[in-house]
Amino acid sequence: MRFRFFAPPIGAAPQASASRTTAQRATVQLITALLAITLFAAACATADTDAPIPDTVPATATSAPGSADDPDQQTAPAATSTSVAGSGDGAVVLDPREKGALRNHLGYSFPLPPEVPTGPLSQSAINDLEFIWGGLQSEVGFSGLVVARLAQSGDARVAWVLSDLLRFFQFGDIADGALSAFQSLTDARVTEDPVFTRSPWQSVTDHLLAWDLPAFDGYAEYKERLFTLVEPGWQPFFDDPGSEIDWRIVSWGGVLIDNRQLGDTRPCPRGCIPALDDPAVTDTSGGSWYPDDGIVFAVVLGDEARAYPRHIMEIHEMVNDTLGGRRIGMPYCTLCGSAQAYLTDAVPDGVAVPVLRTSGLLSRSNKVMYDLVTKSVFNTFTGKAISGPLREQGIVLPQATVVTTTWGEWKAAHPDTTIVAQDGGIGRQYPLDPLGGRDDRGPIFPVGDVDGRLSVHDQVFGVVLDDGTPVAFPVAAAVAALEDGGTVELGGVTLHLDGGGLRAVDAAGSEIDGHQSFWFAWSQFMADTLLWEP
Repeated sequence: MRFRFFAPPIGAAPQASASRTTAQRATVQLITALLAITLFAAACATADTDAPIPDTVPATATSAPGSADDPDQQTAPAATSTSVAGSGDGAVVLDPREKGALRNHLGYSFPLPPEVPTGPLSQSAINDLEFIWGGLQSEVGFSGLVVARLAQSGDARVAWVLSDLLRFFQFGDIADGALSAFQSLTDARVTEDPVFTRSPWQSVTDHLLAWDLPAFDGYAEYKERLFTLVEPGWQPFFDDPGSEIDWRIVSWGGVLIDNRQLGDTRPCPRGCIPALDDPAVTDTSGGSWYPDDGIVFAVVLGDEARAYPRHIMEIHEMVNDTLGGRRIGMPYCTLCGSAQAYLTDAVPDGVAVPVLRTSGLLSRSNKVMYDLVTKSVFNTFTGKAISGPLREQGIVLPQATVVTTTWGEWKAAHPDTTIVAQDGGIGRQYPLDPLGGRDDRGPIFPVGDVDGRLSVHDQVFGVVLDDGTPVAFPVAAAVAALEDGGTVELGGVTLHLDGGGLRAVDAAGSEIDGHQSFWFAWSQFMADTLLWEP
């Protein structure tokens, strides 16, 4: 996703009359938010929408962790912390021995999680939630006072709905009420989290993710009522009673659903990140427009090789294509630095080949992709269908290796390769750097605690063994070792160079499908991963 969060600017709502109540202004703010959503998302279809995203610093931000204002606040141990160039102001890599504490990517230590009750919410909390959600769905509106009153429940599980409200109301009395209730319910001093200065919503949600705080029964229904107000196209994702979607970790990515039919090259009518279907391609001579040092995501299937330029993938984030006689769907999560190639034709007879699309939702900062045909949601990192008809049929899409390298190195190693045409075959112009350093300060959506063995945005090449064991290799160190004639091996996995990028084989020499991603993404979706060290 290219949009971190929606925060309606102060004064963006229509001018209120003197008689307009705070509750009515809440509804106006939501309506204004939805209008801004459409305007922003529609703009994503143009080439100049991917400018760097400005940071927002709320006036409530205060001290950093471990400051004189809170001498008891835990801090990252200085003796085992080292600075990381290019990973954001104040970013640290923590010694694995210090992993006992939960920390975010800036070294902030999350406090202990609050105690939570079991059983249903209190009736008073339900009454308040119904009043708030009724105001969202009507012109009655609601005020920040009723949101703050949720703290009286004493039930920290309510913090999940506070996070959801903060996603759409990040300024004003509703945001103030949500933050007040959150801090009362959890005793978390979120203003001391450096992330809070950029996004209070991100900080609040990071705390909840790090704690793995349980949700109350019925939470998904409240999320459904709120999120389908924003995008009715998400309704099918909530309709599967056997869904494996963990709605706690799902957030809005700032754009709406891509539900255009296969081959539709028009921008989304209401705004989305539009997939590129069956792009035009050229040979290496026709690809002279792309600089040799430009990054490509390359795939080989059968006797065909193809390179997908990163800057084009940054605009579309999804390609449906045919290569080597196989049908593939290729998501690229820019937030995770992860391009993957799924064999979408590897489905049982009688099952339509999935058409992969971007939903506009995120799962712990990873794009949520879905099948346009059946409206089934997939785990983008694993290819497993987790809701809808394809979940019921147990579909898990196999992957092909994606080699991340430069165009010059790839075409030298694969002279018969093709590359996506300069205009994608749709007459579009693509800026060579559409993100403009957007991720330079660390994850811009909630990810919770991080594995401190590497910096969050270090690239790793990862594979999953047949027994489910994940294995990851830091890319820079692995490539350097191989170029020096060394061996890179761990857990029965051996790496080889291919056109400047990496491939993996097992002990028998058979290829193991793999791909690169940012370390924070790989480690959070592949728990207890083995990590190679040079």
